[in-house]
Amino acid sequence: MGSATASPRPETGRGGAHHAPARRHNSLVSEFVPSSPAASSRMSGQSSRDTAPEIAVRRLLHAAGLRYRVNVPVPGMPRRTIDIVLGPARIAVFLDGCFWHCCPDHTTRPKSNAEWWRTKLDQNTARDRETTRHLEAADWTVLRFWEHESPDEVAAAIVEARAVNIRRRRRP
Repeated sequence: MGSATASPRPETGRGGAHHAPARRHNSLVSEFVPSSPAASSRMSGQSSRDTAPEIAVRRLLHAAGLRYRVNVPVPGMPRRTIDIVLGPARIAVFLDGCFWHCCPDHTTRPKSNAEWWRTKLDQNTARDRETTRHLEAADWTVLRFWEHESPDEVAAAIVEARAVNIRRRRRP
């Protein structure tokens, strides 16, 4: 399953550099037709914010005395949001779903509309890499975790990263 301890996952574990950059309007994605009403219902019911893992991590961060903002727009990148932001420390936290972001441990690809899903999921991972690069270039620390990682370990890693960033920013 996941790692023994929660730690921000490296971008190389998400498809590497061999993927082409995402295109804005891929004809395969725009021509998607759900394979069945049941599939359409399942996909539309997937929450993109306030998921159970996000809420669990946020509760632990709050209990640890950290204050944060949620679902914050990525500066300079329309239609993208950061799950949890620790502003003064400039930390952006993403809690990525295994299916939508292609977890190497749990990814399964649908067999219906396989080409459409391959394109869609590849674009998601390319967009994740682009967002990470953009934020890091703006001097943000980007932490990415999988939804299956222990909320306790994720929260501990975030608390530690915040402490490091605060110390680093206070140095003259």
